[in-house]
Amino acid sequence: MMKQKVALITGGANGIGLGIAKQLASEGYAIALTGRSTEEQVKDKIEQVKSFNMPVIYICGNVASSEARKAVMQKIDSEFGRLDVLVNNAGVAPKVRMDILKTTEESFDFVLDINLKGTFFLSQLAANYMVEGIKKIEGMAPMIINISSISAYTSSTARGEYCISKAGIGMVTALFADRLAEYGINVYEIRPGIIVTDMTAVVKEKYDRLILEEGMLPIKRWGLPEDVANAVSVLCSGKLAYSTGEVLNVDGGFHIRRL
Repeated sequence: MMKQKVALITGGANGIGLGIAKQLASEGYAIALTGRSTEEQVKDKIEQVKSFNMPVIYICGNVASSEARKAVMQKIDSEFGRLDVLVNNAGVAPKVRMDILKTTEESFDFVLDINLKGTFFLSQLAANYMVEGIKKIEGMAPMIINISSISAYTSSTARGEYCISKAGIGMVTALFADRLAEYGINVYEIRPGIIVTDMTAVVKEKYDRLILEEGMLPIKRWGLPEDVANAVSVLCSGKLAYSTGEVLNVDGGFHIRRL
């Protein structure tokens, strides 16, 4: 069993997940990353996390799969013997943006299976593992952090399945925060706004205009993966120990309703 705290970040080899992994590794966490890419495909990203000289493992698998989720937790147990932080970051957009009047069941299932079902059932597995860990490790105070989106409350009719998946994460957060409070396991939700990632690269020109020219955001810049990683760091610090089920907006002020 490791003495160091252990963090599991799903979708951890790219974008926001990679930013979170590097931040927590820099703070002394052993890191477990999951993703759908092979280890060889993300070797350079894994090396970035390893550069902080902390133990790092990568587990290839799709969180939409029950077998993959179980394999992740088995690997965590065999390699580290504990889990202090689960960051549910894995998420996908629709393969093709379609108006909700034309969206297919295939697209709906693809997005919700990863974004929502994967988050729910990996949280279930991790929560049970954390509860057992608390019995064995003195002073352990695990937590779950769900990476949601401003799409949880912002309508995008060309990708309705994505919005629904992120809205659902809000209730997943509330449910687990309620259920796990008796064990001292806090659960949080972070809602990133417009962040520089591969997912947003396809709409860069649109948001450059909206942010820089049309004043869409009070803070007039794109968000960075590091902005979300810093929010995760704050939550992991334990300084919000009397808060659970909270939503932390990392969106440049987008959630402020302005006239």
